[in-house]
Amino acid sequence: MKRSTDFPRLLETFFLDRLIQQRRVSPYTIASYRDTFRLLLGFAERRLKKAPSMLCLQDLDAPLISDFLDYVEKERRNSARSRNVRLAAIRSFFRYAALHEPTHAGLIQRPRDAESYRPGDRLLGFLKSL
Repeated sequence: MKRSTDFPRLLETFFLDRLIQQRRVSPYTIASYRDTFRLLLGFAERRLKKAPSMLCLQDLDAPLISDFLDYVEKERRNSARSRNVRLAAIRSFFRYAALHEPTHAGLIQRPRDAESYRPGDRLLGFLKSL
């Protein structure tokens, strides 16, 4: 499969076309999504040793997204709610990407399948093991 280097363009049009023009989301949503992708791109750059402008959709696979979400929660000490907000932003981007890069539909579906969870899930899991 040919590697798509259009990720930076796709991310830009996601913000300008999808979020601002089509959905007319609030400035708070834009800021939240911006912060998510700022963190994700920095994480990917450190992990993959690749500048954000050189990233491809294929680079943002399910294991990388999962590791990023773990990083946000464990190393940055964000709450489960914050983790889920980050995941929602990533899923939204991948829904948009699926419409604009249909040749990568299988690849795009995997990060969208990452599970969100409620803040109390870990406690319930602990109680179940007793």
